[in-house]
Amino acid sequence: MERLIKAQAKEGFQQIVPPGVMRFLDFARLNLRKGQRHSAKAEERESVLDVFSGTASIAVETAYGQRQVFSGVGARSDVFSGPPVMVYLPPHSSYEITAASEGFDAGIFSAPSAARAPATLLAGPAVTAKNVGRDNWQRTVYSALAENVPAERLLAGETLNPPGNWSSYPPHKHDRSNPPNEAVLEEIYFFRTRPAQGFGLMWTYTAADDAEGFSTVFVIEDGDTVLLPKGYHPVVAAPGYELHYTWVLAGEERRYGAWADDPRHAWVKSSG
Repeated sequence: MERLIKAQAKEGFQQIVPPGVMRFLDFARLNLRKGQRHSAKAEERESVLDVFSGTASIAVETAYGQRQVFSGVGARSDVFSGPPVMVYLPPHSSYEITAASEGFDAGIFSAPSAARAPATLLAGPAVTAKNVGRDNWQRTVYSALAENVPAERLLAGETLNPPGNWSSYPPHKHDRSNPPNEAVLEEIYFFRTRPAQGFGLMWTYTAADDAEGFSTVFVIEDGDTVLLPKGYHPVVAAPGYELHYTWVLAGEERRYGAWADDPRHAWVKSSG
């Protein structure tokens, strides 16, 4: 599995991570000009649409004959300009996205599902914001798709790193079933930087007793995607550059926070 996918500029629908590459998750990016449309049928997968910039109208027809139209979805000029707006799309639904602004940029993530949840707009009070960590590992974490929707697999949100700061720190992983502390959840990160020529670093590594272990440092640039099938995954923004990433989880269980900190570094939580 290629775990770092470099940015690929393309209009329209672009499949970044096809179904089958990971056990659960896939990821596509959608870039539309005003008035352009994208239509799809979800089949046996639930999806979450994260609006990176611009606005659109989204019409959804569920498998049970319910039709919902969400108008004016989105508003921010870029991912650094406010909290996310997302839309949950249940399995077996058909949907049409029509760009209402001059440019519309969004990500669509999906996972296998038999959920019977309704299509749901996740905006405003539905999105929580927390300042997490302290010192140079303080960051803002937005949670959008969580227990507020009875999905089967997906959890989704965004993280904003100030320049020079770390996130996903202390390093944590979620690749073993160890209830109630850790669950098996794979993850995708999609990165943006501001200014756009910026970069960050991401260290992905496995526990010492992992028979198929790895330890790799990635240089993260604007528009890059990282696949996290397992392992610890701390991230740092280069000085002078803000780092933003959309994170989406899916796995055997659906529990946000079901992860294990690297025991060598967990002490930072109680220091200071």
